[in-house]
Amino acid sequence: VTFYFGFDTPTMRPEGINKADKVASIIEQNPDLAVSVTGHADRAGPADYNRTLSLKRAENVRDALQAQGVPADKISVAARGESQPAVATGDGVREQENRRVEVVLQ
Repeated sequence: VTFYFGFDTPTMRPEGINKADKVASIIEQNPDLAVSVTGHADRAGPADYNRTLSLKRAENVRDALQAQGVPADKISVAARGESQPAVATGDGVREQENRRVEVVLQ
């Protein structure tokens, strides 16, 4: 499941709550699954800033999952900053597809 974010913000979009609810439902039905939450950023801005921003995004998604009932010990969080773009761009380029948090159930 992919959560998308606006430019330069760690705040989850409103539709993210519905996505978090769906993930929580899957976990409730499959309690042996774990959740990997990985934050990403586009290439606009400094790399260090983007890494911090991607972590904040991932933490916000984690918090939303916990609010929907996913146990904290089921969730791992990582930040990739601008290092793993979904869409390759030049440095300094804003790209919506790269401003994301990917949630993988394993």
